Amino acid sequence: GFPSFVEDMKVYERERLNGHYGASVFVIGNTLSSLPYLLLISVVPGAISYYSAGLQRGHFVYFVAMLFTCMMLVESLMMIVASIVPNFLMGIITGAGIQGLMILGAGFFRLPNDLPKPFWRYPSYYIAFHKYAFQGLYKNEFEGLTFVNNQGGGPAKIINGEDILRDVWKVEMGYSKWVDLAILVGMVVVYRSLFLAIIKTVEKVKPAIRAFMSLPPKHTKQVMANPTATPLHDASL
Repeated sequence: GFPSFVEDMKVYERERLNGHYGASVFVIGNTLSSLPYLLLISVVPGAISYYSAGLQRGHFVYFVAMLFTCMMLVESLMMIVASIVPNFLMGIITGAGIQGLMILGAGFFRLPNDLPKPFWRYPSYYIAFHKYAFQGLYKNEFEGLTFVNNQGGGPAKIINGEDILRDVWKVEMGYSKWVDLAILVGMVVVYRSLFLAIIKTVEKVKPAIRAFMSLPPKHTKQVMANPTATPLHDASL
């Protein structure tokens, strides 16, 4: 959706200069207008993948809510990028790079305990919204299930989903899956507030930059010596 975000910013800039509305109205209107579309692309693909994979019945609402919140987070992140990097190609590269770093440090490709502590564990692991999405979806699926463990070669043992989450996936089990969802909702509010703050800051900084760039260059004065005081005239005397 980044190309449409760039066009939205251009339309907003023109309409703001014409006095139609301000930054707060634009952010609120942009958020509300995107909700039906984001809900649609969360429910339809979510239903196809959820029931095709045979996931737990009765947990579909949380699954869709998590997808919907992640969609809003990604859109909010790209709107922030579009407000800072208006160039189409550089904006896509920047947004994809930020999300790539978040995914690498979210505890999926490498378990949380195996992440290098500098940068990847602190702070990347805790600021990446993928971490809370992964753990919320893990809890949504594994909690309440039981499995037969016969990999040790001895008598079969019954293990529950909570043990798998804690021992295999290293999921933080000190809070429920709804806390993960609430954290993501809070991040949506933070991202949208940051988007609004950036727009307001750009509105104030741009005129100052333009005024500075339009200053006339300073003219240097050249002082020429009296041509009658040259050595040639002195010799003639």
